[in-house]
Amino acid sequence: MNKDAYKPIEEKMKKTINVLKDSLASVRAGRANPAILDKVTVDYYGAPTPINQLGNITVPEARIIMIQPWEAKILKEIEKAIQKSDIGINPNNDGKVIRLVFPPLTEERRRELTKVVKKEGEDAKVAIRSIRRDSIEHFKAQKKNGEITEDDLKNAEKDVQNITDKYITEIDKTVEAKDKEILEV
Repeated sequence: MNKDAYKPIEEKMKKTINVLKDSLASVRAGRANPAILDKVTVDYYGAPTPINQLGNITVPEARIIMIQPWEAKILKEIEKAIQKSDIGINPNNDGKVIRLVFPPLTEERRRELTKVVKKEGEDAKVAIRSIRRDSIEHFKAQKKNGEITEDDLKNAEKDVQNITDKYITEIDKTVEAKDKEILEV
């Protein structure tokens, strides 16, 4: 089998990994991570605009995010948008910048977050296995139509399984790293 036959499979699996990483980036892990603001938008001249397009976002300390808008008049709008969002942090507005202070996580909250992370990882694994199943079905259909031989089918199944194993391992490492980040005090 030529390697180009596996490119679409790898692409789909890479997308699954990227979705997992994006999803895990928004899980609050006790330290300040600007990615938590990625889904928060502000009504800016009638258009919903992401906060990161309205000013500088910095992390001056491990548990503080500072937002310095390019226009001072948008400060109140940013503050309202953060309060309406589900990030669970009250913004502190001093008239020039907004500070988000992340409280340390309780042990119970850490355990809850690790469960969320593990579930996200399991969902990603299910997606990867689904891609594997669809790919193998595709190769079986090619065999049935006489496009590939029995040996080609066996090799394709083995290759698809190897690709699947590689991405499942990557999911495990990603989930493990996020768990470690959450559990660090």
